Amino acid sequence: MRLKTTAQSVTPYITKDGSEIYELLHPNQHDVRHQSLAEARIPPGITTLRHRHAITEEIYHITQGSGVMTLGGEKFTVAPGDSIAIAPGTPHCIENTGTAMLHILCCCAPAYSHADTELLDERDTA
Repeated sequence: MRLKTTAQSVTPYITKDGSEIYELLHPNQHDVRHQSLAEARIPPGITTLRHRHAITEEIYHITQGSGVMTLGGEKFTVAPGDSIAIAPGTPHCIENTGTAMLHILCCCAPAYSHADTELLDERDTA
């Protein structure tokens, strides 16, 4: 197991919501047990697919770029320095409304799992 990750050494993958993810710390590969940390990168003009997690609580922290977050029934702008709490079961997505790549640190507890990601139709309000 590893205690340290260098971001440049991480191979990205695409999650179910369409985000490009750099998994920085995850129990499958690192010495953490109950959470994961990743950086999501979203190109200008792109919106992630609306989704929710039944079990996982997430924290997003915007490090670069700007966008609009949809969280439950609310929409609000996000910019570097903003942090967003996403409770389990809450539908959410984020749109990059800027001209540069949107970078988001994503902390998940328990650790991120594709199995806990449910893609939603735009008509789903719950």
